[in-house]
Amino acid sequence: MKELDMDEMVLQRAEKWIQPQFDKITREKVQYLIDSDKKELTESFYKDLEFGTGGLRGIMGVGTNRMNTYTVGMATQGLSNYIVKQYSALSEIRVAIAFDSRNNSMKFADVAAKVFSSNGIKVYLFETLRPTPELSFAIRTLKCQCGIVVTASHNPKEYNGYKVYWEDGGQIVPPHDANIIAEVKRITDISEVKFEGDSNLIKVIGSELDEIYLNTLSSLSLSPEINKKYSNLKIVYTPLHGTGVKLVPNALHKFGFQNVTTISEQAVIDGNFPTVTSPNPEDPAALSIAIKKAEAIDADIVMATDPDADRVGIGVKNLEGKFVLLNGNQAASILIYYLLTRWSEKGKLKGREFIVKTIVTTDLISEIAKHYNVDEYNVLTGFKYIAEMIRELEGVKTFIGGGEESYGYLAGDFVRDKDAVLSCALFAEITAWAKNQNKTTYQILLDIYKQYGLFKEHLVSITKKGKDGAEQIKQMMKEFRQSPPLSIDGSPVIKIYDYELGLILSTNDGSKTPMNMPKSDVLQFLTKDGTRISVRPSGTEPKIKFYFGVKKERADSKNIEAELGTLDQKIERIVAELKIQ
Repeated sequence: MKELDMDEMVLQRAEKWIQPQFDKITREKVQYLIDSDKKELTESFYKDLEFGTGGLRGIMGVGTNRMNTYTVGMATQGLSNYIVKQYSALSEIRVAIAFDSRNNSMKFADVAAKVFSSNGIKVYLFETLRPTPELSFAIRTLKCQCGIVVTASHNPKEYNGYKVYWEDGGQIVPPHDANIIAEVKRITDISEVKFEGDSNLIKVIGSELDEIYLNTLSSLSLSPEINKKYSNLKIVYTPLHGTGVKLVPNALHKFGFQNVTTISEQAVIDGNFPTVTSPNPEDPAALSIAIKKAEAIDADIVMATDPDADRVGIGVKNLEGKFVLLNGNQAASILIYYLLTRWSEKGKLKGREFIVKTIVTTDLISEIAKHYNVDEYNVLTGFKYIAEMIRELEGVKTFIGGGEESYGYLAGDFVRDKDAVLSCALFAEITAWAKNQNKTTYQILLDIYKQYGLFKEHLVSITKKGKDGAEQIKQMMKEFRQSPPLSIDGSPVIKIYDYELGLILSTNDGSKTPMNMPKSDVLQFLTKDGTRISVRPSGTEPKIKFYFGVKKERADSKNIEAELGTLDQKIERIVAELKIQ
């Protein structure tokens, strides 16, 4: 499209937003963009906000490409239309709505509740902010057909979002996601949205569901007697100004842990996240205040949850007693190792159990599952695909646990999304279990390396904002497809996995093998020495992500940390070789 055509299209879209059906503040802001800020006008109106792997997510502001009352209303109207068509045979259609601590989250949740109810749909609306996993639990418990949570997860403060869940409690997957998008696109004018609301169809829910949720989670404890023995375990927790403050301390108490120190300045509910640059537990800086406190009181473990409490970052003591942060692959490996070990010790493994991880998550988990003769499934990036696998195998096999490298984990199938509330309780339990063996959680990780081999991973994310950034990311993926690396750090590439084409290319003989997996814009390169590199655009952020995984089959038990350093150096060489930074 020519630049002139784009300008005309953007202006036409913007002029609709200065009409009387939009509120005065919105009209004034749009008029200002038309008069004074053409670049921001383009970013705000050049497209409609789209559903990605996490649903609807974007920067808050006026415009069709921004999160605001009108885009939320239009998305909800389209979703309502789809739900009504799908469940036309039901006498009552139900949805549940939760929201996090972000600016405008309560407002957007209220808009969604009104639109749903105006379409004759019964709404269960949480009274105040609640963690995302509790929304998943509420859908199943209240027998809802759908649910949404207003959140942008761990994104910076200018973002908000809108995750959509289906009746199984998992985020929407094909074909529902595409069908919902199609319905939303059919809403071409704001006048089509039923904003007025029906208070008779909106039921506020709160502490009564919290208690059911927490009691259910506590039933997943595998070492209650050890938890009781170490009830005074020193735990430092920070909710990073988010929803975890509501339930994580309570969950820890339910599991038997009484000595929980919550970082008071980060327990303040504030969508501006004043104490952190970004409320992301993957960012070491976000845990700095908690680590400082843990050092001061000689704590056993540090935990930090993101604003909607579905991801958790973990800090543990290394061999010198200094706090270090586990990455998502390490934490997931420890959790799966603990779950399978305890299931085995309790005689609960009957040959019908399984775990699930994503294709960019460490292969160390695969080795652990293999050792315990537990089936393992690899799915596309996004916890919704783990939930989909749980649903497909329900009644056939028993789900033990799963995880992804981006700090999201789950045990049991009561919730169908990553659950940081449960994860915090389980990591505290693992710390007590390790202590009962005169070990630390870090030493458990070293034990895993000794038994299964050394695996080290690293993530590089490159941010490319706006329309130009999206085009640059698309071009980067195109170049990797057209000119893939032939060798990496001196080891030849033997297989190329192209998830968009649904093919595995063997570089030895040029053969192509079909994949039995949904298509996705992901590339993976596997080398002869076992190095695996994955490249994918983020579905929720303006980023392209590079995942590096290297390994060594045998670990020298006396020099594991030094060998891990060698693997880090290998990753550094690969990053430099690919010239991605």
